[in-house]
Amino acid sequence: MTENAQRPLVVHIIDRLLVGGMENGIVNILNHSPPGRYRHAIICLRYFSEFRNRIDDDTVEVYALDKKDGKNPGYYFRLWRLLRQLRPEIVHTRNLPTIDLVPIIALSGVRHIVHGEHGRDLLEVHGENRKYNRIRRLMSPWVDRYITVSRDLQTWLSDTVGIPVNKISQIYNGVDTKKFSPPPKEKPLLPAEAGQPDHAFVIGTVGRMEGIKDQITLVQSFIQLCQRQSDNRKSPFLVLVGDGSLRKPARNLFQEAGLLDKAWLAGSRDDVPEILPALDLFVLPSINEGISNTIIEAMATGLPVVATQAGGNPELVLPDKTGMLVPPQDVEAMATGLDLYFTSPDLCQEHGSAGRTRVLNQFSLQAMIDSYLSIYDQLLSGPTKS
Repeated sequence: MTENAQRPLVVHIIDRLLVGGMENGIVNILNHSPPGRYRHAIICLRYFSEFRNRIDDDTVEVYALDKKDGKNPGYYFRLWRLLRQLRPEIVHTRNLPTIDLVPIIALSGVRHIVHGEHGRDLLEVHGENRKYNRIRRLMSPWVDRYITVSRDLQTWLSDTVGIPVNKISQIYNGVDTKKFSPPPKEKPLLPAEAGQPDHAFVIGTVGRMEGIKDQITLVQSFIQLCQRQSDNRKSPFLVLVGDGSLRKPARNLFQEAGLLDKAWLAGSRDDVPEILPALDLFVLPSINEGISNTIIEAMATGLPVVATQAGGNPELVLPDKTGMLVPPQDVEAMATGLDLYFTSPDLCQEHGSAGRTRVLNQFSLQAMIDSYLSIYDQLLSGPTKS
């Protein structure tokens, strides 16, 4: 048996492997874990994209079960058969689409099961869906440990869902503070295709353009900001990084307002660490969040943040210190936040610097990885399931 095969195998099960905060967190764990500690594999219920190429370790296998919409019992058997083939010591499922797989995982002979909650989608924004919470409670006896990325989700799991407190651990996301850092000298420009105007105040967001992320509210707020401004010395400019169903409606709003030249709908990008330093302000307009990687990345880059007061966002953004919190889907309040930073360059610098310090102290990549690996270690050193 090779040295690689002797290391414990952790299999991560997710719905799809696409560009996203949760997926990026998994890749960070795989890429930055100490060599020789664990082996890893990823099973996607549906499919994976070229995002898998961000995994540095070429020994990490990525599998797709090709699950279709609707009732599709065949994929349960495909999962069982694959787990019997891989024989992992730990399976780590994530979010609602994977929770009903727990009995299948247990029947395949897996020693330990971990389930992560990284945030809720539009199906259950406030986490009060009785059907889904009943399923979570029914799965609880087979799950050794739950991991939430925010205190908000931790409280919801224990108080609303009814998961025993001693089964829940909370681990904040972490980012690479060398990869995401303020520019060493002058603020760089956006890529040439952005069409950035001279003397622009660049506002940006990063995320999949779907309903839960609510970039439409940001676009409407930005249009209000443009309509309020008469100062020709600088011009607001909005960057939307990400792709999805809201991209076309967002473009239509800019077109109707005659402001297409003041926005860059960048689509999905691989150069976010290079784009963030070109911004002056980061905005997260989500209706709900777990713990946003993009907020932490923006703060690490030295940017002030305007975010919605939703999910774990208040655990990251400190009002009047590192940014501003506004109610979700409140166009007026968000426009006021944009206006505040647009007209206050010193405040941008002050809050951005404080955000960078906060990330260095509390949201490092190494702290996140150490916490996850510590839980895996604890499970493997405990009693084996009969």
